[in-house]
Amino acid sequence: MTGLHWIDWLVVGGYFGVLAWVVWATSRKQETPSDYFLAGRNIGWFVIGASLFASNIGSEHLVGLAGSGAKSGVAMAHYELHAWCLLVLGWVLVPFFYRSGVYTMPEFLERRYNPATRWILSLVSLVAYVFTKVSVTVYAGGKVFQALLPELEIAGINSFWIGAVSVVVLTGMYTCFGGLRAVVYTDAMQTVVLILGSLCVTSIGLYHLGGWDELRELSGSERFNLWRPASDPDFPWPGMLFAAPIVGLWYWCTDQYIVQRTLAARNLKIARRGTLFGAYLKITPVFLFIVPGMIAYALAKKNMLVLDDPDQAFPAMVSQLLPVGVRGLVVGGLLAALMSSLSSLFNACSTLFTVDIYQKISPEASERELVTVGRMATGVIVVLGLLWIPAMQHVSGALYEYLQSVQAYLAPPMTAVFFLGVFWKRVNGKGAVATLVLGFALGLLKLACQIYAGLVSPEKMEFLSSIQQSLIAYGSINFLLFCVYLFLFCCATLVVVSLFTAAPSASQIENLTFATNTAEGRREVRESWNRWDVVHTGVVLLIIVGVYLYFTG
Repeated sequence: MTGLHWIDWLVVGGYFGVLAWVVWATSRKQETPSDYFLAGRNIGWFVIGASLFASNIGSEHLVGLAGSGAKSGVAMAHYELHAWCLLVLGWVLVPFFYRSGVYTMPEFLERRYNPATRWILSLVSLVAYVFTKVSVTVYAGGKVFQALLPELEIAGINSFWIGAVSVVVLTGMYTCFGGLRAVVYTDAMQTVVLILGSLCVTSIGLYHLGGWDELRELSGSERFNLWRPASDPDFPWPGMLFAAPIVGLWYWCTDQYIVQRTLAARNLKIARRGTLFGAYLKITPVFLFIVPGMIAYALAKKNMLVLDDPDQAFPAMVSQLLPVGVRGLVVGGLLAALMSSLSSLFNACSTLFTVDIYQKISPEASERELVTVGRMATGVIVVLGLLWIPAMQHVSGALYEYLQSVQAYLAPPMTAVFFLGVFWKRVNGKGAVATLVLGFALGLLKLACQIYAGLVSPEKMEFLSSIQQSLIAYGSINFLLFCVYLFLFCCATLVVVSLFTAAPSASQIENLTFATNTAEGRREVRESWNRWDVVHTGVVLLIIVGVYLYFTG
């Protein structure tokens, strides 16, 4: 059975009705920048954790991660076991971010280093959001609609465009008017819908397949193994072991898109407990998204599912296997994933532009003016995301792998600058600027060379100049291994340049590194946790180790 029954549409309509009420109820007071960008710094731990999860799990996960499971098995699960990175955020970095009172991550870099680092990170982040996260999320949403409603067409416009445009516009509207408060509370609701819907797909898929043992047998031992040989062209184990954490620490601990939720907490204790709850939720995607992709592969192998494209694994299961009513619930989950990620992206972009760029240019701007500019910035990001959709239609291969490869080129300089910055007081602004500029330049050059290498056929290689062949060789380096090389280069650059230039003053780095924490700062951190925080941290780590052991063999 394909398409949606009227009962499914009723369920989806009910979902949108509740969503509209939540937006209305949470967006009535948006008078100051703190209200609009950080929800008045008055958010509880449950909402923070749910929003961290919902912001991360977008339609690129439902489409791309399930597609990766169908194509390669559990290899990409390394990225989904990064729940431990949320523990690093809560225990290591949140105390510095929260006590500094900043709105954005570039603003923190300015306090730790200098204004130049703030400008560099702000501009790079905005460009990266539009060309990676916004575009990939919108593209994945269009693919979902294309699979679920292939016959839908209005005025010659197919279901891909109808789905992508309509959801982007709707999400942009409530993000624009509701600010971060509307984003985090809708995220909390969408997390419940997302998990319930994905559990339905996993359980019903296993029922049709014949159980877990049948999945293992049809998938084979290689697809059930997290670790690939070092010679594997796509996922060599050294690259996964070292590169995935580099990307994970950047994404979960320093990316505005994620960290903004913790900055909205009522206090430091609530912020940390939000990250602990988010860590529990972050463990689930292995079973909610990767496993369904593997189930789709196994069902297709038994001719029980039509699967022409790995990226269609999740929506194909929804449209071909689920009963009436349940299908509507899962479509609601798909929409929840798309809208929660987009709303978080739009809000993060507007915060970065307004606080890090507009307010620096117009320091006399009133609070109402800043809120208005934030709303206008959201609208601009919506339009840019829509304009980039045609380019995303040319993305080849599994979507999630594409996203991870691009992030592997952007993450190393940011991970180096943030973590060395809080762990070692000697690194300075000149070292940070050199690291960010050189790191981003090498990463973008790698991406450009990779695209160039893909355009050159093997038979033409011998006719190319030595420079062209060198560029192709550079672009052909495995993206995981390149991430490790670039991170080591960035760390070396930051250390060497800092040692050969003047050390930062004591007043500049007070309470911004472990070595310069004041007695009052240390006491505040100690009072923000108790034995339950430690126990839950241990439980999360034990679960992660258990999953690694199960999928290693």
